[in-house]
Amino acid sequence: MSGAARGIGAATARLLGARGHRLLLADRADCTAVVEELREAGCSASGHRVDVRDHEAVEDLVALAAGYPAGLGVVVASHGVPGPHATLDQTSPDEAAEVLGVNLAGCLNLSRAAARQMAGQRWGRIVLVASVAGKEGNPRSVAYSASKAGVIGLAKALARELGPMGVLVNCVTPGVIETEMTRGAEGLMDYVLQRTPLGRLGQPAEVAEAIAWLCSPACTFTSGAVLDVSGGRASY
Repeated sequence: MSGAARGIGAATARLLGARGHRLLLADRADCTAVVEELREAGCSASGHRVDVRDHEAVEDLVALAAGYPAGLGVVVASHGVPGPHATLDQTSPDEAAEVLGVNLAGCLNLSRAAARQMAGQRWGRIVLVASVAGKEGNPRSVAYSASKAGVIGLAKALARELGPMGVLVNCVTPGVIETEMTRGAEGLMDYVLQRTPLGRLGQPAEVAEAIAWLCSPACTFTSGAVLDVSGGRASY
């Protein structure tokens, strides 16, 4: 799984590890602390520094996971960068390219590599973490909203491609979650909390529960879905 060093990714790693998954964690940042925590809890885990924009590095990572005795059963793409909290004309081309590259192209790279492995074994689960911003659009966060809308479309299209091979592809769209990524964006937080009926920030562990179900054997007839964990914010 990607984006595992902190936030939603780290919370999901803890939950999947507790439920018996053998974990291969990836992030641009150092995953060592999460890996050590998992190992101390008796979980099997390894960590790797990978930039998901590098398709060759992603292919190597997925091939490594596929080489485990049980093969590659689950891929969770929980990486993401917010980009600047600024209007589009105040966002530089390089800043926009980074957001689209990490959030959308990174999911494409990971999904492509996973699809090759899972289609051959005719079983698998791919879960992409998008955002409710991809459904509604957040002002002063245009590149981020566009990237997450793309992730939603990717999940739906890939679910149609891989369904005949027994591979389920789904998407989770969190609302505002209390993570390092959301701290320091007070103006954006005020906007999204006003639109959240539950009136609070979500917690990474709450999103992890949704992801874990989509990864589980209990999820058998859900594919191409967009599962909101937004405190009631999503309007569709």
